[in-house]
Amino acid sequence: MVFVVMLVIAVIAVVLVMRAAAAQGGGGGGGFGGGSRPRAPRRPRPPQGRPLAPDDDPDFLRELERRTRRDDGSMS
Repeated sequence: MVFVVMLVIAVIAVVLVMRAAAAQGGGGGGGFGGGSRPRAPRRPRPPQGRPLAPDDDPDFLRELERRTRRDDGSMS
């Protein structure tokens, strides 16, 4: 019987802590406190006119091809 009472007290304490965290803007996760879900951070936009990745950069591709065509067979 004591175990059941301690379990109920522990569950109530966890719920209260989760609601307090959600009320302070800590997110809360799991749906406690009825708060809204946090927004995903926005990604910064890349500057216009620049490649997005190295494999889109013609200079990088030229250098990579030059390195792979070396006579000695080394990649570096």
